[in-house]
Amino acid sequence: MASFRDVGERGMIGIIRGAVRPGGDARGMSDDAAVLPGGIVASTDCVTFERHMPEGMGWERFGWTAAAVNISDIASMGARPIAVLAAMALPEDMDSEDIALIASGMDQCAEFAGAHIVGGDTKPGPGVIAGTAIGDMEGRRPMTRDGMRPGDLIAVTGTLGGPAAGFLALGNGIDAPDCVFSLYVPIPRVEEGIALSSTGMVTSCMDLSDGLSTCLNTLCTESGCGAVVEWDLLPVADGVEDVCVSTGTDVRKAVMDWGGEYELLFSFAKADIEGLRASGVEFSVIGIATEEEGAMLRRDGKCERICNGSY
Repeated sequence: MASFRDVGERGMIGIIRGAVRPGGDARGMSDDAAVLPGGIVASTDCVTFERHMPEGMGWERFGWTAAAVNISDIASMGARPIAVLAAMALPEDMDSEDIALIASGMDQCAEFAGAHIVGGDTKPGPGVIAGTAIGDMEGRRPMTRDGMRPGDLIAVTGTLGGPAAGFLALGNGIDAPDCVFSLYVPIPRVEEGIALSSTGMVTSCMDLSDGLSTCLNTLCTESGCGAVVEWDLLPVADGVEDVCVSTGTDVRKAVMDWGGEYELLFSFAKADIEGLRASGVEFSVIGIATEEEGAMLRRDGKCERICNGSY
């Protein structure tokens, strides 16, 4: 039998999807969040002290991140967040004031998104917070992962590579405050998601928490088509290339494979580009959907296969 390590997170999700019954009137096993009858949207995600708390982050920012990773999934569907719950498994010797700081950080992120912390649970444990975010589509059509079609343009909000550069900067004593901040304080794109969904023009969407490489492949798989993205069109965050040069890191891996941006990756028909611009959302077109399977990157005149990221 293959282990979790052998199959990886995406492979494990596929195994779980095959082990459970279909969701009846709900949908969502293949999306960032589940869409329930009545337009309610729900998502769950977890963070751990071990994997999600880089040096210097602090408990309040860790709490922000614990809420942000869940709210981002709601945002990527185009829903308005309304509530967050958190189940905390925390070390028994952890200072109660530090736990309060985590809760405060979660509440600050929820307030930023227009939601509230409405409940949860606490248990002794190794340092894990499993959050659940709930949102409302408010009559809009949810933006799912399976609607991209050949000829659609592919775009992203914001910039790429900042969190990776922030992590590298921390580990190598490099002064890169903007990159470090993007690592410490991920911003769920709530208003952008609502605005994009309101246009009715987006054909597929997901957040970029797992990195551009993995997310592009996910959209291609769920939509049954391919993609070609242009390296020269990728909106690389300020400071990323300098940090990568200083640390001997391949900038491609930092920009495409590391993840943590929590930006929105989405597609739309070429004819709708002006309509999308009119929504007020700032985005960069980075490529086009194709009939061939899989995701490709064109760089320096050559095309290469984009594999799922594994920084």
